Parts: sequence; structure tokens; C-alpha cells
Amino acid sequence: MTLFQKTFHKDRDGGVAQGEGPGFKRGSGSEAEQEPASDPGPQPHPSWASGPPVERPRPVGQEAPAASPEPPRRCHTDCLEAPLSRVFGRLGRIVGSYPWAFLLVPVMLTAALGTGFIYLPKEKENLEEQYTPIGSPAKAERRFVQAHFSTNDSYRFSASRMSTEANFASLLVVCNTPSLLEGEVFAEISRLDQAVQNLKVTLENGTQILYREACAKYKAFCVPPNPLLFAWQHNRTMDLGKLTFPIFHLLGHPVSLANFLGGNVLGERVGKNHFLLQSKAMRLLYFLKTEQPEESEQSKEWLIHFLEQFNNIKDRLALEKIKVVHFTSLSRQMEFESTSMTVIPLFHLAYILIILFAIVSCFRLDCIRNKMWVAVIGVFSVAMAVVSGFGLLLHVGVPFVIIVANSPFLILGVGVDDMFIMISAWQKTSLLDSTRDRLSNVYSKVAVSITITTITNVLAFYTGIMSSFRSVQYFCIYTGTTLLFCYFYSITCFGAIMALDGKREINCLNWVKRPDPKYASLKRTCCFPCGSVLDGCGEDNHPMNLFFRDYFGPFLIKPKSKIFVVLVYILYIISSIYGCFHVQEGLDLRNLASDDSYIIPYFNIEEDYFSDYGPRVMVIITESINYWDEDVRQQLEACMIQFEENEFVDNSLREFWLNAYLQYLKNAKKNPNDKKTFMDNISGFITAFPFFKYDINISSSNEITCSRGFIQLMSVSSSKNKKLMVLQLRDIAAKCEVPLIVYNQAFIYFDQFAAILENTVRNVMVASTAMFIVSLSLIPHPVCSVWVTFAIASVIVGVTGFMAFWNVNLDSISMINLVICIGFSFDFSAHISYAFVSSSKDTVNKRSVEALYMLGYPVLQSAISTIIGVFALSVAKAYIFRTFFKIMFLVMLFGAIHGLVFIPIFLTFF
Repeated sequence: MTLFQKTFHKDRDGGVAQGEGPGFKRGSGSEAEQEPASDPGPQPHPSWASGPPVERPRPVGQEAPAASPEPPRRCHTDCLEAPLSRVFGRLGRIVGSYPWAFLLVPVMLTAALGTGFIYLPKEKENLEEQYTPIGSPAKAERRFVQAHFSTNDSYRFSASRMSTEANFASLLVVCNTPSLLEGEVFAEISRLDQAVQNLKVTLENGTQILYREACAKYKAFCVPPNPLLFAWQHNRTMDLGKLTFPIFHLLGHPVSLANFLGGNVLGERVGKNHFLLQSKAMRLLYFLKTEQPEESEQSKEWLIHFLEQFNNIKDRLALEKIKVVHFTSLSRQMEFESTSMTVIPLFHLAYILIILFAIVSCFRLDCIRNKMWVAVIGVFSVAMAVVSGFGLLLHVGVPFVIIVANSPFLILGVGVDDMFIMISAWQKTSLLDSTRDRLSNVYSKVAVSITITTITNVLAFYTGIMSSFRSVQYFCIYTGTTLLFCYFYSITCFGAIMALDGKREINCLNWVKRPDPKYASLKRTCCFPCGSVLDGCGEDNHPMNLFFRDYFGPFLIKPKSKIFVVLVYILYIISSIYGCFHVQEGLDLRNLASDDSYIIPYFNIEEDYFSDYGPRVMVIITESINYWDEDVRQQLEACMIQFEENEFVDNSLREFWLNAYLQYLKNAKKNPNDKKTFMDNISGFITAFPFFKYDINISSSNEITCSRGFIQLMSVSSSKNKKLMVLQLRDIAAKCEVPLIVYNQAFIYFDQFAAILENTVRNVMVASTAMFIVSLSLIPHPVCSVWVTFAIASVIVGVTGFMAFWNVNLDSISMINLVICIGFSFDFSAHISYAFVSSSKDTVNKRSVEALYMLGYPVLQSAISTIIGVFALSVAKAYIFRTFFKIMFLVMLFGAIHGLVFIPIFLTFF
């Protein structure tokens, strides 16, 4: 972000000279030359003069002219700026006196802190830990399940009873015909299934891992990957045209096909089921052992081998009637790690673009004022800040997560702006002054402004530490700390570079002016091809500043232009508010992978064909209750009915041990309302129905301390539905008279949908409050504070709204950018509005033009440099990097438009 100079004492590229007020008349090219020479009459007393105003004498008999209106009183806003400016002036003098010390110390510090990169994490990044909310309800629910319920994946595996995700491989099969319920299609799927189950891994020590050894088992057999395919493989004459859905009866036992068949066309109803007329897709799930660490490691070895060999299997089978996509429990993590490698080549592109921009911005045709190489070194100063900041935090032990890789691109764009503003101020100093005096002049003018914008940006980042997402916390810590190093190196290392280059300027000027008739013409042509030799006192007046003063500003304040700007703003804010109501919340897990990853088509097909049904959810009775009490059972049944009446729950797929047990007692003609009878018959019930053994927790004192049932979710494919479902189910559980909680392992990720909006609003509010306090403290003008607040709110609304139009979700990644948005919105708006209220011009239109003249080019340069810094991310293959570019582009675009168009016009109205 460009660090603008405050207009009361300083300007940039042709603004107010040192010691001049904003309305001070200049010589060449100023308004002073355009004023008539006639006597203007009594003059208003200038605010910078001492003593009372002196009235000129008038001829006898002549009436006194009407009193001129008093100029508006200027607020004294330099209570902090003035002393800080003096302190920085002294620092500039010291740096100018000892440049080598201030150059070498940062270099050595960078070398020392850079050793922290040896601590870059080599272990895998935990996606759950980094991208799910800290202390989410689902994590507490999972801890309860793990403490009270056991599973056994070596004998009675049940995926819905697992508290965490099991090791698995998944295949989604889509047929090329209208329906896969044909013998030929099933035969081809069966060949694929056999090829997968025949895979074996040979370890380095010669040990082989077979699928039948690593698979999760039911009794002595591997859990079938698909119950319908399993039934067909054992009875190839079965009639696939007489299936029912979602419950299919296999050998007299009801089996749910809800998540195993997709793209279904249903026929007439049969009880709670329908006849299955057509089915387009099938899911094959190969579950592997997970509970024991050694078995889990073997399962992961088999999965890695599966991923390596799967494409070979497809090629060897030459499948004609089906197409297949694959996914494993390891895929998300592995693809996420490979995504981080895709961004490394973009670092080189980003630095090349910034160096080219620095060269273009700082190039001058005369050999003395040319700062091309100083700018290039300034870019490396920013790179030193990145190395130092990251190295320090790695030494301290702050975890490095993948989204931190976005940070150097942002810092690159922001950091070079300090360099541009310092070079601009240096160009205004006189070559006849000593180097230390010139650097002192530069520091006194720009260091305060650089300090203000650094404070606001760092505060904006550090407010992100309050986020519930660890990835956001770490990103904000790394970026905020590195920006502090960037600021420190700007006022030390880069200041020293400028001082050394100042000595080069003097030597070059002396060489050019040295009497040498033989080479005088050659020197003049080579060093000053487009102008005369500098006399050492001239200062630059950048053409872009003149453009804003002479063309853009006068055009903008025309009545028709104002009307057009107001209409554009109304359209902008309406579109933004509309977009805010349509932005999607939460991080889609497929976005953690590269665009060319094999998991993208898997998730796409899953969304297309398997979105009707979601996971099975545990309904857990958390305390001991009197199950034999009919009133208690009725209360519990009423709660279960409320769950089944919910729009996201299928009321035909309940699985609850208590219902089965009551039927068991009824068949045995025993009284379920007698405590002894109820408790004594549970063991026989579990023997008859062994699955329910893992749903009832009986203490040593023969009491049921807790138990659980299951309900089937449906229509929860969208992030909005996932959020509503979790909130509604938890609300039903909380209102139930029986103590209940609901849980599924997917809730760990679903909780982000409920937390992301709350986190974003809280962080934005805290950061905005911090910006408001800073604006009042360092730029204490109420008008400035009002317009800073307005601009922050307007830009945030715009960025959030246009995220929806650009297919960007509100997730932990975009939340970072919205927090960044606050700091940048402050920088764009605070200085423009302050330049306006500080102006001594007599009309609001002239004040607006002057504000644009002094700060229009810095705002534009700021936006361009930051966009260039992150532009390399626009060609990244991963969503998490492209999203960073998209939102930063919106922030810079809308921030610049507010600073250059909206605020200058609105200030003239108010």
C-alpha cells in the first residue's frame, strides 16, 4: 500500500514544498502566474504569518470596503506529527552520516534470522487443525463419543459408528448407458472390483500387504464395497429390475442403498420404499483398518499403492461401459501438499514484475536523478524483510501453513510503496545540500506517513489473531510481523542506500560540470538528452500530478460528472448488497487441491449423482435415564420424531437400538416397563443383534450411562444447507427434555460454515474500530474519521458482494483478505479526506482538485504496485492462491475508485 505523505507539511511529486501551506503560491506553473496584476484589495491574514494583520491606508472619503470573510480556521492536527517529524529528521541525519552501518546491520540481521528456515516443517500439515474452528462444538461432541463408545474394525466394522474418518478408497462408477442396472454393466464393475481387491503392496523389507489383510472386516470377511454388487456377485441371476430403494432386502436383512447408488429414477411406492427403475452411478467403498496404529500404517501403504496403480488398472481393463473416478482418505492431504509446490515458480514471476515496475516508476532520463538501480535494490530490501520476518517466527516456533505462502506476494506489493515515497521525497531535495541534510529532510517529510500506514496495516493483520481458524491466525502473525521488518528496513537499510546514492549524485554532477570543452557536448547528450544540466536546486514535478490537477480533477468536479459519479455509486452499492446475500460460506474441500487434481472430477460426480443423501448422524443420549419408564421413552420418541420431521432428515431410515429392543421384548412377551426385566434382557438382545453392542454403554453397576441411535441426512450438498442442518439438529437436541447431542465426523468441517460469518464480522468490527482510533489519534479531524469509516464500510461491502459474482466463497482464506481490506481502505481514504479538509482553497471544488493533485498519483501507484505484487497468483493452479489475487484485486480496485472518484466528489457535497 502506498504510504502517502500528509498534506499539511509534505507532498509527493510536485505537491506542497517544505515550509509552504497547501495554498502557497508557486512560481513556475503555479496559480500565481495566472492571477491578474491588479490590486486585489485587502488580503486575508495568512495562517502562517506572525503578528496581527496590517490594514492598508485608504484615500480620504473613500468608504471602507466590505470586510473579507475570515478564512476557515484550520484545525491543529500536528500535535503528534510535529514531534515525530523532528525525531525522524534526526534519525535521517544519523543514517545519512553512517550509511554503511545502517546498511550492513540489516544485512547481517537478515543472514542471522534467515537460519530459521531450517525449521520449515517437514511433517504433514493437519487440515482439520488449520481449517476448522478452534473449540468447535463438533470437536467436543467427538471427544464425548470417543470417551463413551468403542468400535471394532477387525470384526464388526461400521462406518457410521466411527468417531473419526476411517482409512478408505472410494470409486464412483458412472455408466455410459441410461442405467447401470444391467448384467453387462455389473460384470464390468465386478472386474474393476476384483482388480482393486487383488492389489498388493511389497514393502522394502519384503513384507507383502494384501487387501484382504488390510481391509476392515465384518466377522471374518472384508466389508463389501457395495452391498448390491456383493449380492449380484453371489447370485448373478438376480433380477436387477425388481430392486427397492432406499432399503434393499438382502437374504432377509434390510440394507440401505442410500449412499451406494446415485442418479436414481424411482417408480411406485412400496411401503416406505420405491421401486428402483434406473440408476446412473454406483459407489464402491473399500474400508481399511484404522484403529490400531500399526494396522493403520499398513492401510496407508496399501492406499498409496492404490493411488499409484489405479490408472494402470483402468488402462489394463479397457473399460467400455463405465467411467470411473477415485478418491482416498489420504487424497485430500496429499493433494493439498502438492498444491503448495505449484506456487514456488510464481515467486520468480512476482519479483520480476515488481522489479520492472520499480524500474519504470523510478527511471529518469538524466544520469543524476535516475533511481533505477536504487529501486531494484529497494525490491531486494523487501525480500530481506520477508526472510527476516519468516526466519524469526520459524525460530520462535510459529507453525508455517500453506496459505502463508501468499504473504510474500502481498508484502512485495506493499513494501515497495515505502520505497517509492522515499525516492519521490528525495527527488525534491537540493543537490547542493549535504547528503545527511537531504536524508533528514526526506525522513521528516515521509517517515511519519509511513509510520501511520504501517501501524494501520499491522493492526489490521494482528486483529486476525482473534480468529477461530489457526490458519488465519498464523497468516496474520507472519504478514504483520514481516510488515514491521519491512518498515524497519525502509528507514534503515533503504535510507542508507539512498544516502550512498546521494554521494554518487554529487560525484556525477561534479563530473558533468567539470570544465572539459572536448567532451562537454558528449556529456550533455548522454546524461541530459532531453533537457539542460541541473543546477542542483530543481525539483521534479511528475507529469501524473499535473494530469490530476489540470485534467482529471477539473473534469471530475463538473456538475454532469458529479451526477454520473453518484449514479455509478448507487449502482455499485446496490449490486454489492445484492451480492452479499448470495455469497457462499465455507471452504469447499475440493478447493484445497490443484485444478488438474484427480479429486476434482470425483467431487463433481459425487455432487451430481450422490447429493440426495448425506451422512448418517448419531443421536446420543448423554446421561443415564430410566429407559424402562414409559414416560421417559415417550419423551425420547417425541425428540426422535422431531428429528425425522426436519427437512434434512429421511424419516424412513432411523436406526435405534431402543426401538429394536422394545420389539425384541414384545416378541418375547416381556414387560419393558420393569427395570429388572429391561436390564436383564439386554445381553440376550445384543447377542441376537451384535451391531447394537457398540451403541449401548453399560457401567459396571449395570446402568446404561449413555446410548445412541442414527438418523439419515438428505439434501445437504450446499454449504448453506450444511450450516442450517447442523444448527437445526443441535437446536432440536438442546430443546429435548432428554439430554441429547448430535454428531457425525463430517460436522468437524461443517462447523466452519456457522463460524466463518461470525469470525469475519467480529474481526472486521475490531479492525475497523482500531482504524477509527488511529485516525482520531494521528489525524485528529472529525471529518476525516467520518469519511475513513464510510470508505472502509463501503469497500468491504463492495468486495464481499462482488466475491459472489466472481465465484469466491466466504471462507478462512477470503476472511484474511477482508481484514486486509480494512487497512488498505484506511490508507486510500484517510489521506485524500485529510488533504481536502487541510486545504486553504476557498471552494470545495478547488479543495477536491488540490487533494487529487497532491495524492491522486500516489493512490494510483499504490493500487498498481499492490496488484502487480499479487498478479502472479492469478495464474496459480490452486483456488486458495487465485482467491487471494481476486480479492486483493477487488480491494485495490474499489479502494482506488473510492479514493480517486467517490470521496473527492462526496466531500464537495458535505
